[in-house]
Amino acid sequence: MNTPLSWIKAYVPELECTDQEYTDAMTLSGTKVEGFKALDADIDKIVVGKIESIEKHLDADKLIVCQVNVGSETLQIVTGAPNVSEGDMIPICLDGGRVAGGHDGKMVPGGIEIKNGKLRGVESYGMMCSIEELGSTRDFYPEAPEYGVYIFNENSGVKPGDDAIEALGLHDSVFEYEITSNRVDCFGVLGIAREAAATFRKPFVPPVVEEVGSVDNVNDYIAVEVKDDELCKRYCAKVVKDVKIGPSPEWMQRRLAACGIRPINNLVDITNYVMEEYGQPMHAFDLSTIKGQKIVVKRANDGDKFVTLDGQERTLDKDILMICDDEEQIAIAGIMGGENSMITDNVKDILFEAATFDGTNIRLSAKRLGLRTDASGKFEKGLDPNNAEEAINRACQLIEELGAGTVVSGIVDVYPQPKQPVTISFDEEAVNKLLGTDIPKEEMLEYFKAIELEYNPLTNKITVPTFRQDLECMADIAEEVARFYGYDNIPTTLPSGEATAGKLSYKLRIEQIAREVAKFAGFSQAMTYSFESPKVFDKLLFDSNDEIRDTVVISNPLGEDFSIMRTLPLNGMLTSLATNYNRRNKNVKLYELANVYLPKQVPVTELPDERMQFILGSYGEGDFFTMKGVVEEFLETIGLNERPEYNPEAERPFLHQGRKADIYYDGELIGYIGEVHPQVLDNYGIGERTVIAVIDMPAIMEKTTFDKKYVGLAKFPAMTRDISMVMPKEILVREVEKIIEECGGALLENYELFDIYEGSQIEEGKKSVAYSISFRAADRTLEDKEVSEIMDNILAKLKGLGIELRS
Repeated sequence: MNTPLSWIKAYVPELECTDQEYTDAMTLSGTKVEGFKALDADIDKIVVGKIESIEKHLDADKLIVCQVNVGSETLQIVTGAPNVSEGDMIPICLDGGRVAGGHDGKMVPGGIEIKNGKLRGVESYGMMCSIEELGSTRDFYPEAPEYGVYIFNENSGVKPGDDAIEALGLHDSVFEYEITSNRVDCFGVLGIAREAAATFRKPFVPPVVEEVGSVDNVNDYIAVEVKDDELCKRYCAKVVKDVKIGPSPEWMQRRLAACGIRPINNLVDITNYVMEEYGQPMHAFDLSTIKGQKIVVKRANDGDKFVTLDGQERTLDKDILMICDDEEQIAIAGIMGGENSMITDNVKDILFEAATFDGTNIRLSAKRLGLRTDASGKFEKGLDPNNAEEAINRACQLIEELGAGTVVSGIVDVYPQPKQPVTISFDEEAVNKLLGTDIPKEEMLEYFKAIELEYNPLTNKITVPTFRQDLECMADIAEEVARFYGYDNIPTTLPSGEATAGKLSYKLRIEQIAREVAKFAGFSQAMTYSFESPKVFDKLLFDSNDEIRDTVVISNPLGEDFSIMRTLPLNGMLTSLATNYNRRNKNVKLYELANVYLPKQVPVTELPDERMQFILGSYGEGDFFTMKGVVEEFLETIGLNERPEYNPEAERPFLHQGRKADIYYDGELIGYIGEVHPQVLDNYGIGERTVIAVIDMPAIMEKTTFDKKYVGLAKFPAMTRDISMVMPKEILVREVEKIIEECGGALLENYELFDIYEGSQIEEGKKSVAYSISFRAADRTLEDKEVSEIMDNILAKLKGLGIELRS
């Protein structure tokens, strides 16, 4: 967004500041200025001169000698300009002055100094200037000749000795702003001027806009139908009769030129001027080309062809909004008009359009068409529909003021759902607390008044005008106070409130313990991909119809090997173990906290169940029972103090028969453990026995606790009994332990399995198991009789399971 400072001052007439002061103040108040360029930076001592007489140079056919009145004196100037005549008013650079560059338009940094001298023996005091030598071009000063000196027109009102730079509007600076997308109001000069007025505490004086039109009725000329009010929030139309095409006035041309817009004619310049002034793009149609005297706003059809103003044929689709008449399409809404309704020099009546279109749709449509215009660049930000009517009235007002046509009475305004202002509760104490300031309420209200926020003392609420789409809550109001009070004026304060110690969340603490237990047991962390190949399930021996094969399929995979989200963490662990085995690493232990993704239904219609699983894998030293010890150490550390249950009948095809188990805690399945099936090991190329364990973290999370109960050191001695039993192999030692726990009661302190034996001295199909059991009372020394009664109960219940004491 570029604006000349003179245009800002037109609406903030009391604004007085240097370019740098303006830059600093506006940036600090939130309207960031990227930079500025003074149009008169490289030109100096340029005055208006009147050519009194012209004579031929005696020694040069292409040179003439002119006597030029510069107000205070008459100077002799030799020139080769082919376009000057006696009586012309022209810009003259005096001795010691500077011009911005050469007649060829090439600019010279710092300018070129002009000195008195001789041309072919004739004294010359100064230089006549072309528009290029004054730092501009014919694009912005179309009245300037292609070759020769710039000549002021007869109606310019200049006289000899006047400041030519001022007469040309070059005593000005153009500022470039970085406007964020949420500040749509600042995409127009009026929005920037409103910010400048509030920043410098000066009155904001916008143009007074009144609806014009004194003949006929617009409804007799045009009707408007909007078939998609989601994409077109508002559509305003006015008609202008008896149009007279011609150049726009110099003041308008100068302002457009400063913004980087080339003046063309009064109609085009007015639409561009209003677009820059209000930030509201407009479009003009030749009314005679609109068939059926009707405008229809609707979507295009897939494959439609349309020729735009630039002569290019565009292929449309159903998501592009079009402006149509009763028979055909005449413009791409918010982007560009059509060749079939373009304004020509023969136009008699025109239709002015000011509409508000859906910003997202305009942006996507322009991108698909490869056609981004100044209008689409503004529409895509999401304009305020309440701005459209005033903008079109402003354009029609300029039409009549400039004598460019006769405006027809009335306006066609299709606005089915008017946008309403937002109200926000105001609490000055909350604002001061948030900012760390002590700004009086009255001062805050002055800031609000300057930016047109209305305060209602009865409701203590602020009404936000619709052009401020960025203000939605109390924090936004506080920001308005801060930026006009001055961020540099806000004192440094320490945060207030209760201090809280930073710590990990409960879930992360459990995961941290998992890592620590694994590392203390000698495991190294692995990291594997969540993307896998469907072939993984074949390597792990799953049936073709197993539900574990129901996966989340990636729509844009890198390849088949990364085409699904894993449903179990084994493949990554076994692949890592295989890599270590193939590199001849011995005694490898790895762990990972790996996420798996279980779809709730197939095909996937909602996010899957994402579960973290703690997987451990090892080969070399250690066996099933070593891994079981690591699992139980982890469970005990996170507060699962009861011993887990193991079910050896686990249906896990990737685990070795007879060397596997599902892990249960409090009756709920929490994981599994076992040796990997030999065929699976062959599939992965691992040549040693491999043990894995997997704990489902969500399954144990609610069972965990960090509450610990500590008891003092025992004051009384313990009594220990050893028991050796012979039992069938199919009986699990956990069944023995349950009986010990049940019968031992409060006096049971500890028990420990210290021997398991199978061999020639034991009957076939049986095993010998030995436990050491300790008893202790906290308040007395136990008697042998008490312990003997407990042991008798244990032996009796064991006998019921077919377990006998070993002789």
